[in-house]
Amino acid sequence: MSNKQTPTPHIGAQFGEIAETVIMAGDPLRAKFMAENFLTDAVQFNKVRGMLGYTGTHDGKRVSVMGHGMGMPSMGIYTYELFNFYGVKTIIRVGSAGSISNDLHVGDLVIAMGACTNSNYAAQYELPGTYAPIANFELLRGAAEACDRLGYNYKVGNVFSSDVFYAENAHNDKWIQMGVLAVEMEVAALYMNAARSGNRALAICTISDHILTGEVTTAEERQNTFTHMMDVAFSLL
Repeated sequence: MSNKQTPTPHIGAQFGEIAETVIMAGDPLRAKFMAENFLTDAVQFNKVRGMLGYTGTHDGKRVSVMGHGMGMPSMGIYTYELFNFYGVKTIIRVGSAGSISNDLHVGDLVIAMGACTNSNYAAQYELPGTYAPIANFELLRGAAEACDRLGYNYKVGNVFSSDVFYAENAHNDKWIQMGVLAVEMEVAALYMNAARSGNRALAICTISDHILTGEVTTAEERQNTFTHMMDVAFSLL
């Protein structure tokens, strides 16, 4: 790894300005919220393309927060650069997901043990089969234990990382038959980038809507429950 590789085309930070652990959210304003509410002495390290990033401390431990945008191409770019050019060792995604499980309701958390996908992202590796992107077990176990300790409702299992938000034919019934819990758009790329670079990753998502019942979060519910996944993520430092 060379300092000459930074800044990158998408991140304006110099090498050393980003902590070894980064907590990421799709919405850069959620990264700003975490910086303002969870970090001490936060310093902004990125504003390129509006993808805000900050480094500070939480309970005395150095950590960065940053947006990653929507979809696997965006997640793939930012996490690749963080893992491969900035020396990041751990990335935790805190995001939203749509439930397709009768056991996961609005405001609950889903901890993504694995990520199914309809993406072609893994084709770049030219593997002789179908790759199964999975989380780092140490992080996953810690997140589940934190949820138990904090009293948060959660499920651990597979999510479906979709390349399409407005799908013509989502085939949710088929994913339900395979025990998939929720739909989102980024986890598979995060887990593949972590595996390929030899690093750690985990995704903790809040259920923002229920795809089968039409249940959605209100503004008040988002305000009161979306911080739960952040509590869990910061407990893993």
